[in-house]
Amino acid sequence: MKFSQGTRGHWGLWVAALMISGWAMPAAAADLGGNCCADLEERVAELEATTARKGNRKVSLTVSGWVNENVIWWDDGSERNAYVGTNPVEQSRFRFLGEAKINADWSAGYLLEIGVYGGNSSKTDQDNPDGTSGTSNILSVRKSSWFLKSKTFGKLSVGQDSTATYHLLDDADTTLTRNFYDAEGPPDYLQSFYLRGKDGSKINSGGNLKWGDALRGFNNSTPGDDGRRNVVRYESPVFAGFNVATAWGEDDIWDAALIYKGEAGDFNYNARAGYGQSTDGFSTPCHGSGSSPDNALNCEWWGVSGFIQHAPTGLFVYGGYGKQHDGSNDPAIDAKILEKDSTTWFVQGGIEKKWIPLGKTNVFGMYRQDDAGSNVTSSGTIRTTGANINFWAVGAAQNIEAADSTLYLVYQHADGDVKVGNTTDATDLSAMQQVIGGMKINF
Repeated sequence: MKFSQGTRGHWGLWVAALMISGWAMPAAAADLGGNCCADLEERVAELEATTARKGNRKVSLTVSGWVNENVIWWDDGSERNAYVGTNPVEQSRFRFLGEAKINADWSAGYLLEIGVYGGNSSKTDQDNPDGTSGTSNILSVRKSSWFLKSKTFGKLSVGQDSTATYHLLDDADTTLTRNFYDAEGPPDYLQSFYLRGKDGSKINSGGNLKWGDALRGFNNSTPGDDGRRNVVRYESPVFAGFNVATAWGEDDIWDAALIYKGEAGDFNYNARAGYGQSTDGFSTPCHGSGSSPDNALNCEWWGVSGFIQHAPTGLFVYGGYGKQHDGSNDPAIDAKILEKDSTTWFVQGGIEKKWIPLGKTNVFGMYRQDDAGSNVTSSGTIRTTGANINFWAVGAAQNIEAADSTLYLVYQHADGDVKVGNTTDATDLSAMQQVIGGMKINF
């Protein structure tokens, strides 16, 4: 009996010891953690110091953009080469979009968008594979504006932003081609290359002429389109598929557009129409150039574009027409603008459908014809009286859904004629052929 009681006494001591050690362990563990985790805490502090943060907790911040780089092989009939550069149709960029709710109906925010050019494919020529001086390896402010937005009353933006007719002809396109070969695509890839005659010689009038000198249209050589400007812009809410946009700014420019998007049965529709007017020879140089503007300018433009797609088959047609009228309040200059109107029209057809799990596939063909007006400098020198330029192209694109990216390949052919100086005789142009391949990847 004494032995049993002694055993029970020893067990009691063991239980008491275990309970005391259990109470002590949390304190010891906490002390041990403070010693062993110093490196971890230091690493966390380092990560916090290098992490992008919002300026405050009231305004949401979204960072997005894309990289769009291409390889362009070209042949002007006398020279041929291949260049690597940034796609000019949808330039590489990154953007910061901030927005805060004021109440259930109203919100306020800002947009800051920065363009990135490595090699500028819209400024390359026979002598400059990365683009002419000052156009490569640069950042540019594409948009910088604040906005107030209401579900009931629409959206008001102030700052550098889209005018109402910005991409008036382009944004009707809702297929993959919008990323690399829309309405402005054909001249974007060749506008800085020198023109050559059938004999291979460069065409000269006050300096070697380029495709962009023969073509008109102050925004990417496309009549009917405006660009990004310092403006006050208003966009209405959507009603029955329709909404309107209007903008005013610079010195002076205003424009307005009617936009429609809808569907009926198996068909999807998208259409735009707009008009603009400007007396600002810097931001809208109908003739001359932005570096030496005509302050007596009177420039008008308008355009329409439309898109229709049969959803079950993926077949689509996209087309448009744009016109620019070049006038001047200076009689001496206005008299030298012999062809005051510049027009463009285009049609694109194809099929876009998801045949493979990778994503949608697009196969298309396009034709564009430009009847360009006079190119007169701000001092009254006539560079070209007029021109007729024809573009045709075929291409394909493959979307990769898992990587949110698009691979594309296009063959483009351009030819026509130009009236150099104030002559009435047209000079036939040597054709420019280009093969454009690249990828746009979003983030």
